[in-house]
Amino acid sequence: MNHASPSPLSALRSGPLKGRIRIPGDKSISHRALMFGAMTIGETRIDGLLESGDVLNTADAMRAYGATVERGKDGCWHVYGLGPGGLLEPEQPIDFGNAGTGVRLCIGIAGAHPFATTFVGDASLSGRPMGRVLEPLMDMGADVIARTGGRLPLTIRGADPMAPISYRVPVPSAQVKSAVLLAGINIEGTTTVIEPVATRDHTERMLAGFGADIETEVNCEGETIIRLQGLPKFSPQAFTVPGDPSSAAFMIVAALLAEGSDVTLESILLNSSRTGLFTTLQEMGADLVIENERLSGGETIGDIRVRHSELRGVTVPAERAPSMIDEYPVLAVAAAFARGETLMQGLAEMRIKESDRVAAVAAGLAANHVEHSEGPDWLSVTGGVCRGGGTVTTHLDHRIAMSFLVMGLAADQPVTVDDGNVIMTSFPNFTDILTGLGAEFSATGAAA
Repeated sequence: MNHASPSPLSALRSGPLKGRIRIPGDKSISHRALMFGAMTIGETRIDGLLESGDVLNTADAMRAYGATVERGKDGCWHVYGLGPGGLLEPEQPIDFGNAGTGVRLCIGIAGAHPFATTFVGDASLSGRPMGRVLEPLMDMGADVIARTGGRLPLTIRGADPMAPISYRVPVPSAQVKSAVLLAGINIEGTTTVIEPVATRDHTERMLAGFGADIETEVNCEGETIIRLQGLPKFSPQAFTVPGDPSSAAFMIVAALLAEGSDVTLESILLNSSRTGLFTTLQEMGADLVIENERLSGGETIGDIRVRHSELRGVTVPAERAPSMIDEYPVLAVAAAFARGETLMQGLAEMRIKESDRVAAVAAGLAANHVEHSEGPDWLSVTGGVCRGGGTVTTHLDHRIAMSFLVMGLAADQPVTVDDGNVIMTSFPNFTDILTGLGAEFSATGAAA
C-alpha cells in the first residue's frame, strides 16, 4: 500500500449508533485459509474472506508460489493448491506491505522448502523484528540472510531435507507457534511445539479441519503440547470465515461510548483465545450480551449486542494479554471515558507490533488530554470526561488510527488521525459501517 500521500481524517462527536451490522471476515483465519488452500491439492472455497490490503498480499504470495488464487463471480475465493511440500520457487521477492501476520506465517512455509524466498515490506513492516520466527526455522536447518534482528528484507532457504524439532515457545506468540507448525506441514516426521502459555489456536483447528494428524494436550505443569505429523494428506475445504473480533472491537467500544447506542454485530468469532476484550469490557460494566451462540467450521461464533454503558476502571491481568493483544489500543480509548483508573499489564508484545503501540497509544492519549502513565510492559489510563481535540500520529498503524477515531465519536472535540488510509490494511469499510450506524467523519475536521 502506498502511504506517500497521507489523508488526515477526523471523527466528530456523534449521536446514537443504531443497527445490525456484519463485520468483515477474521484476518487471522483469512491469512491461514489462503495458505492452507495453497498447500492442498484440489479446490478450497472460502466465503467471507477479508479483502483487506494485508490479506490480499497473502493471496499474491500464494500465487507467487504457484497456487491459483482467484475471486469468483459468486464473491467467494477459490484456491487451487499444490499439496504439502509442493510449492514452487517464486520468481521475484514477495512484498507483504504492512502484513506482519502474513509474512511471519509465510516465512514458516518458505523455511521448509529447498529454495530461496526473499521477503520485503513497507517501512513499518521492515522495522519489525522477525528473529523469534526465524530461530526455530534455523534449528530445523533453514539458512537466513537478514538485517539485524531478522528485519526485512530477508531471504530464507530451507535445507533438503529439513529436520522436525521440538520447540518450546519462549514468549506467548501464536505467530511463532504457527510458523513452526506451517513449516512442520512440509517436513517428514513429528514437529512438536510446547507453549508455557496458551495462545490463539486457529492454526491447530484449521490443520485438523484440513485432515492433518495433529494432537494437543495439556501436561501436569499446565503447558500446551502440540504434535504434528508432517506431509499430511490434506482434503480441500469449503468454509465461511467468521467476523473478526479484533475489527468488531472498534464497533463495540464506539457503541459503548456514544450515548443512546444499541448495535448488534452478527456472526462474530468467539474463540476463547480471542475474547479477552469482551470479558474486560463486561468487567468494566459494559452492557455486552452474546446471543445465538453456535458452531461453524470448528469455531464458535455468535451475535453480540452492545448498548451505551457507563464504564469503570479495572485492572487487566497480564495473563489475559494473549487473548486481546491487538485490542489494547481501543481498550485504552474506552478507559479514557471510564470512571477511575484502568491498569493494563503484560503489554511487552505491543511494543513490537506495526508500531510501538504502547508509545503510540500514550502519545495519542496525551494529544487528547487524557491522564495516563506507561512502563515497559504496562499502561495506566485515568478516565472521565474526554476532551479530545488532538491530532494523533498513526505511525502507519491501522489499529492506532481506528482506535482514536472511535475516541472522536464520543469526545467533546473532534479527534484527528494523520492518515486515514492506513485503515485499508485490515478494515476497508470501517468508516462506511460506522457512518451507516450514525457516526460522523470529516476529511477536514469540520462537520460534514
